[in-house]
Order: sequence, then structure tokens, then C-alpha cells
Amino acid sequence: MVMRASFRLLSTACVILLLAVAMPAPIDELRAAPASVEAQQQTPPAQPQPAQPPAGQPPANPQQPAEQRPVFRGGINFVSVDVIVTDKKSGDVVLDLGKDDFEVREDKKSQRVETFEVVKIDPVAEAATPPKEIRSLEDEEREAKLPNVRLFVILLDDYHVRRGSDLAVRKPLLDFVQNQLGPQDMVAIMYPLTPVTALTFTRNRESLVSAITKFEGRKGIYEPRNEFEERYYYYPTATVEAIRNDVSMSAVKGAAVRLGGMRDGRKSIIFVSEGFMSSIPPQLNDTSAAMPGLGGRVSPGVEAANDPRSQSNAFFNEADLMNRLREVYDTCNRNNTSIYAVDPRGLAAFEYGVEQGVGLQTDKRNLTQSIDTLRIVADNTDGRAIVNRNDLGTGMKQIMRDASGYYLIGYTSAAAPTDGKFHNIDVRVKRPGVEVRSRKGYWAYTVEDVAKASAPPKEGPPPAVSNALSAIAEPASAARAARFWIGTERGQNGQSRLTFVWEPIGGSGADRRGSDIAARVSLTATAEDGRPLFRGRVPNADAAPASDSASPPLGVPANAPTAPAVTAGASTSFDVPPGSIELRMIVESERGQVIDSTTRTLTVPDFTKTQVSIGTPKVFRARTAREFVQARNNPAAVPTVSRDFSRTERLLIRFDAYANGGGTPEVTAKLLNRAGQRMSDIPVQAAAGQPFQIDFILAPLAAAEYILEIDAKSADNTAQQMIGFKVGT
Repeated sequence: MVMRASFRLLSTACVILLLAVAMPAPIDELRAAPASVEAQQQTPPAQPQPAQPPAGQPPANPQQPAEQRPVFRGGINFVSVDVIVTDKKSGDVVLDLGKDDFEVREDKKSQRVETFEVVKIDPVAEAATPPKEIRSLEDEEREAKLPNVRLFVILLDDYHVRRGSDLAVRKPLLDFVQNQLGPQDMVAIMYPLTPVTALTFTRNRESLVSAITKFEGRKGIYEPRNEFEERYYYYPTATVEAIRNDVSMSAVKGAAVRLGGMRDGRKSIIFVSEGFMSSIPPQLNDTSAAMPGLGGRVSPGVEAANDPRSQSNAFFNEADLMNRLREVYDTCNRNNTSIYAVDPRGLAAFEYGVEQGVGLQTDKRNLTQSIDTLRIVADNTDGRAIVNRNDLGTGMKQIMRDASGYYLIGYTSAAAPTDGKFHNIDVRVKRPGVEVRSRKGYWAYTVEDVAKASAPPKEGPPPAVSNALSAIAEPASAARAARFWIGTERGQNGQSRLTFVWEPIGGSGADRRGSDIAARVSLTATAEDGRPLFRGRVPNADAAPASDSASPPLGVPANAPTAPAVTAGASTSFDVPPGSIELRMIVESERGQVIDSTTRTLTVPDFTKTQVSIGTPKVFRARTAREFVQARNNPAAVPTVSRDFSRTERLLIRFDAYANGGGTPEVTAKLLNRAGQRMSDIPVQAAAGQPFQIDFILAPLAAAEYILEIDAKSADNTAQQMIGFKVGT
């Protein structure tokens, strides 16, 4: 029991969302239990789009007033459920039913249908509309709400997929992406350790294909690839497997919450996994996962079925696993997200290889349990379990059919339950000869849950503080190859000076293959009217201007390094006009292969028209006194992109402040905690004709997140810049 508590404490470090713990249930009971229904009881759903008309009717007038369109309600007792109706003979989806054709009962009591929408997505019709490229979070949010867009998250559970099985599942996944997705569909690919903040949806099929091609199973392989895995590398194998279960389940919950926040209606998680097991055979339970076969194992073929202690541990471990699975599908149901579990093993006869020495009884029991866990999460979220079949492609096609035509029905529960219990939902259709699929129930909130949901939100930090803290977030090393920093300051002839800096992620090779390490970035800057401002590689001393304007040559300045600094990244500066510009960054490896790309849109300030302004502060990190002196004495030093520092480091912060008429404003700085509360004043060094500088020693600070606030003040106006950063141990 002490071991179970220890790995639970450690695994919570990566749990994305903490949910209420429910009572465990045996696996057979859960397989027979009715599935949960999505209960929209947390936040009001997003504004819906016009419903597609039934077959044979003309489309709705696009100029129809907003007040005449369906409005989906939300609240503590509002329940939303998507219903799939198919013809029993042909299996085709039936989409010509009306609101009055449906009857909804909750716990055998009739409910009044308040909202009704027919969702029909025709891939042939949508091909005529050119899809919009997803370039920002704003594009992502806007496009996700369109009625002809299907949302998918492909979760590649490498923790629970063996080597070899990953190769078998690549072909059906690639066929799904290349041949079944519609032009408007949006897909995100994630791994168990991918943070929700790094989850990005795209229509770029090439990037999806590249991510799927690189998928590698790691089931039974415990060599760490990141700092988190290094923490438990020397734990017993059973503890490591339990932590991996927690991580993967948390990833599913996080993906469901993210999808639920994007829109109402059906969303799908394609969960590529071989399922979960509550216990591992004693033949594989090493005392340290880092040293397989070194003690702690029993003889090959020995069964633990007759050991009372093993039976007791197996019972409690299975109850704990079922409890956590219920948390998973309950979260999915609350966010109207279906799980399609894809078992890459196909028609599996054995769970373990003959060389592992596991007895046949234990092998059969664990194989059955792993498949059952996939069925449980799929059946209880109105998805499908594509298991025990070698033809995975047919099952993948069913995923698309389910997401292409369904009814979205909503009602307010007449009983308004707050008992925390499961409440059955029965959806029936008056038309004969059809089959109805829907979630069969939902778990109601408790009185305590209702009180928390109804309580007014706690007052948070000011928006400027929240924005500064959000800049601390690092992209996931498995998802991004480089991190970027973009700063602006006053330039010449009414222009602004833009500085672009990048640093590689995983440059040590600890969590990336050598071919995936960033070596250079191809940067393209474009004005709002489409005029090119800069085009070149960084680092690249031969970068040339993109136009024949009279401005100074664009590219890397003369004092920039001429040799590629692969481990430290590089920077470049060039003049741009004030206003909106778009930056396109393409990350290349040493061999010239494209390994990552992203686009950012920013508004460049006009420093000539503001009374008081501050250029973007540049942060330089120094681990020794010599590094600090070198950064202080070098005006062309490359600033750091990272905002995660150690207490042993020292920061140099350099910036310019401007006042109208060429004057110099009064500049002060202070340190704030993550709540925006003032902690102390920070001295600012000023010298005539030189940028302002701050010498900031991190040793006195505890490990936490902080804000450095810089204020510039003249007689009539003020300006402010905030820098969020994190101090580790």
C-alpha cells in the first residue's frame, strides 16, 4: 500500500485535470453497465451554427436572423446528447427526422426536448469550399465552430503499444488521414505527455503524416526520454506501469476537456492503445525498471493464482483501475466526446512472448483485461472499440461515418438530480425500422459539485500578469523542435526594428534523434498588404532583402555569428513598418529536412507616435561572472528565449525607453509574485546614450513563478512591460 501511495503522488505531477473519485466496480459489471451520456453541466455551450435541413428540403437562408437559429442552453441540469439513427436493413444514416420524432426519457420519466439540431457533413459538398489554413488560436477557435468541420484528436499511446504493433497501425492511420478526412476537418496528434497547452489542430495533411510515421511504441521499454521519466526510472516495474496508466488516462481526460471547450456537438478521440492492465505478472515485476531481470522475479511459468496475497493485490489493483476508467469516460461524457479505441495488435492470441515465461492463465487474464478496458471507455462514450480484428481500416471508416451525420438533442432534467448517481437516458424514435445509438446515461453532480459550479469565480491576477505568466509555458519537446522570441524597438526613418531569436529544443539529443535537432530556421516576414519584408535563413550571413526598397539591407547584421550555432540557436534583426505583420518560421535539421513550422501574427508598434513607450526587453542568462560581463559588454549579444531559470543563474535585462520629442522617461522596475502582488523594487541602471539595464540575481528567490514589471513615466503618460519567468531549484 505504501508503494501504491508513492507512485500516486508522483504521477499527479502530470495529471491534467483532477476529477471527483467514484466508487470502484468489477470489470464484468462495468461491461454490462449502460454507457454515460454527456451532461453539459459546466459552462454554456458555444453559439451553434444553423442546422442542416432534412433531405429534400432547401437549405436555410444564410441571412436568417441570429435569434431564429437554434440556441443551445447550458446549466447545472442541462443535458445534451448526440443520437445516431441508422436504417436496420441498409445501415445507412437516417437524417430526415424531426424534433417531434424523438422521445427522451430519464429514469423512465419523459423529458421535454428543448434544443434540436441535425448535423450532416457531406465531404463531397465541402470539397468545393477551399479550407482556411489554421495559423493561430483565433483561427482554430473560429473554424472549430463551423457546422461542416469534424474534430479529431489522435492519441498515440506509446506507453501501451509494443514495437511492431506501431508498424501495423500506421497504414490504417495514414489511410484515414490521407483518404478519409475532408478538407475542412481539423486534427490534433498527441502523446501521453503532450500538454494540453501544446495541443494544436491542423488541416496540414503532410504534418499529420509525418507525425504518424514517427510513431514508436514503448510498451515494456523504460529507458527515460525526458526529466519526468528519469524521476521514476529506478522504481519497481509495477510502479512504473501504474504511473504510465495514470499518465495515459490523464491525457485522454485532458484531450476531452480541450475538445469540449471548442464547441458543442460530437467530437472524437482516436485512442491508439493496447489497453491497460491492473497488474503485471511476477515474471516481469523487477525491483527496478532500469535493471530488468535483476532480482524480484519468479520462475518462468509459475502462476500466482493460489497465492492469497497476490489475489488480494490483484483485486484492489483491478478495482482501482476500474475507478480511474470511470473518471475517464465520465470526463468524456461531460464534454460530449466519444472515444474510438484502436488496438494495433489486431486479432491477438497472446499478450506476452514465450521468452517472457508468463503462464498461460495469467497471459489470458491480462490479455482479456487489456481488451476489456478499451471496450469500457469506448462503449461508455458512444464510441467504438476497434479490437480483436485485423482489418483496422474498416473500423476507421466507421469513425468517419459516425461523425458525419447525427442529431444533437438537449433537455433540462425535470428531476434536477444532485445525488452524484448514475441516471439512465432512453432515446427512442417513432419511426419503425431504424436503430438508435446514443449514450445511455450520465453521472449527476453532487450538492458539493453544484455549489462549486454555482459559486462566483475567484478574482484572478490582472490580465497583464496573466499574459506574462502564459509566456512562460514551454512547447512540448515531443511536439516542437524550436522555441522563438520576437522583440521590437525603435528603428530609423520612422520604422521599427524587429529582432528574431530562436533556440533548439532537445539539442542535447536526450529526447530527440539527431536528425530531428533544429539547425537553422527559414524566416519569412510579410506585411499586411502581402509585401515581403524579410526572407532568409537564421543563421545565414548571406540573407538578402526581399524587396528593392530604400531601407537598409535586410538580413543578418554584420556582427552576427557567421557559423551555425546549432546548440544555442541564432538571431537576426531587420527594419519593418509599424502595423500587422506575419512571420512564417520553418525549422530545418542539419540535413535540410523540415522538422517543424509555425506562423505568428503580431502588431508592430509605432514608436514615433506614442508619448511614452518601451522596447521589448531582452533577457540574457549568465551562469558565471565571466558570462555576465561578456553579455553586458556586447551590444550584439543574443538574448535567451527560455524563461525557465535556475537559482544559480544571473540575469541581465536590457531595453530602451522612449519619450515624445526625444526625451528620456523615468524608468522603474519591481518584482511581483504570480498573483501580481508587489514583492520588492528592482534597481535600474541608466547611462546617457545607452539602453537601460537590470542586473538581477536569482539566488535569493524561492522556486516559483515571478513577474518583472518595468514602468516608464513622463510628465503626462506612462508605459509598462512585464516579463514572466520561472525559477527552479
